[in-house]
Amino acid sequence: MGPMNRLIDRYAVVFVAVAATLWASDAYFRNQLVQHLSATQIVVAEDALVTLFLLPVLIRNRHELRLLGRRGWTAVAIIAAGAQALATILFTASFSIAAQHQVFAETFVLQQTQPLIAIVLAWIVLGERRRPWFWPAAAVAMVGVYMVVFASDPFSPLSALQNGRLEVGLLALGAAGLWASGTVLGRFALGSISFWSMTALRFSLALPVLVMVVLVQSGLGGFGHYRVSDFVPNLLAIAIVPGLLALLLYYRALSKTPASLATIAEMAYPVAATLIASAPPPWGFNQPIYPVQVLGTALLLGVIFFFNWTREKAPPVVVRPLSVAEV
Repeated sequence: MGPMNRLIDRYAVVFVAVAATLWASDAYFRNQLVQHLSATQIVVAEDALVTLFLLPVLIRNRHELRLLGRRGWTAVAIIAAGAQALATILFTASFSIAAQHQVFAETFVLQQTQPLIAIVLAWIVLGERRRPWFWPAAAVAMVGVYMVVFASDPFSPLSALQNGRLEVGLLALGAAGLWASGTVLGRFALGSISFWSMTALRFSLALPVLVMVVLVQSGLGGFGHYRVSDFVPNLLAIAIVPGLLALLLYYRALSKTPASLATIAEMAYPVAATLIASAPPPWGFNQPIYPVQVLGTALLLGVIFFFNWTREKAPPVVVRPLSVAEV
């Protein structure tokens, strides 16, 4: 085992958070595409590029696919169709409706139920049990994220929920549930296949679903809005950084992290996305950074490092490393 593998094993919870932070980097490139491409059109292009990159992995590791079994294939299918494809669409739809009625906070606060759903699923599906100190630490992490996301108006979620719309909340909860299931089922599938194969299956199986969604929404014309300038650098960068590299790192670290700890580390994503919004246009929205956001970020980071330091040994997971040179 090389030094990088030993480092990831030792700081697995931290590396899950690093991967989640990389997911938020797509804002730098996505904001320059949304003027003429829908969220689904962006996601399907990203998914197609990553699938193309990882096709050699699927061919080389095809023998692993027999190890999944019926339950493993079911888990991977839910991850691909749910966490990779449908969850993004549900969250985007929730945000769009919320924008029409000025209840943005409803989407964001209900999406923060994701770690709670994942912890329950990890208990049911994986049999994970957490020690008593886990719950106050997780509560501190969630408070920290709340301080970052709602720094400008801490009471906006209360008014948004009181005056909210049912469809906005249901769509946000649906996305949260699918993303939470992706964490737990990914941890389950990694017991049978390598993190390389898990990443490749997630994108390749989601691609037909996303193509069908574009066809239903816009017909064949939905694929006619792309420009050559969209792919370099924007779509290519989205596919490589928050797509390929982030998911490979995520599944490698998840193989050594209990799902209930990983879901707390994933809360680095909304924190990073909120802070990235402070960048100048066209990458961000020039939002100010408040002192309370710095404090909230520090609280979340403290909990992540605390969980990494105190984490119980994760149940054995078979990890079959695959170097790029071997692909």
